[in-house]
Amino acid sequence: MPQPQQTLLRNRLLRAFSADDYARLAPHLQMTELPVQEMLIVPDKPVEHLYFLESGISSITAGGANGRVEVGMVGREGLVGTVPILTGSDRVPHDHFIQVAGEGYRIRAQVLRAAFDDSTTLRRLLLRYIQTEMIQVRQTAYTNANFTIEARLARWLLMCHDRLDGDDVPIKHEFLAVMLGVQRSGVTLALQNLEGGGRIRGRRGRITVLDRALLEVVADGSYGAPEAEYARLIEGA
Repeated sequence: MPQPQQTLLRNRLLRAFSADDYARLAPHLQMTELPVQEMLIVPDKPVEHLYFLESGISSITAGGANGRVEVGMVGREGLVGTVPILTGSDRVPHDHFIQVAGEGYRIRAQVLRAAFDDSTTLRRLLLRYIQTEMIQVRQTAYTNANFTIEARLARWLLMCHDRLDGDDVPIKHEFLAVMLGVQRSGVTLALQNLEGGGRIRGRRGRITVLDRALLEVVADGSYGAPEAEYARLIEGA
């Protein structure tokens, strides 16, 4: 199978690799389809593969007796499974599954870990990427604790919008309630408010972003910090 050309990739992290680091990993990248609900990492089970998403979105969720909530999101900016493999472990207690269907390059965990150990430049870049994931998780915790459901929803839609082509976010209301860790009635009211203000249009199984700038206003500062850190640490902005 021919190796994908680095300049044609959509995954921003792979594009940020040095030419040598990319050449080291390219023969091990396997394109795979990623349907909705596909489980990429099972809680408390050894991680065998990591995924550079080219399209679609993966959610990281934590759960217990009181239900589930999304604690992280990965799209074409990143790599699913980085933290356990590159920090000396082999598993995590959280699941990673496909929230929006897409495709991506799969790589065996042991291959990436060996390259990480051997290459200083790759190790520096991937450690920076781990920092961006940590910042996103902390920002999510801060947002969930201090902002209204409407602001949290606006931030979530902006994060999805960053990772998708076009303005449509395929999502069901009941699933969105799980992602935000709130009652479905609260999500319905927040969606109505955003729709009434001309920020979005809601349809069955789909939300269309109509005015991104207005969504950022509603997000009220909860959106932007992790995104700026990604640009600074990974893309040198």
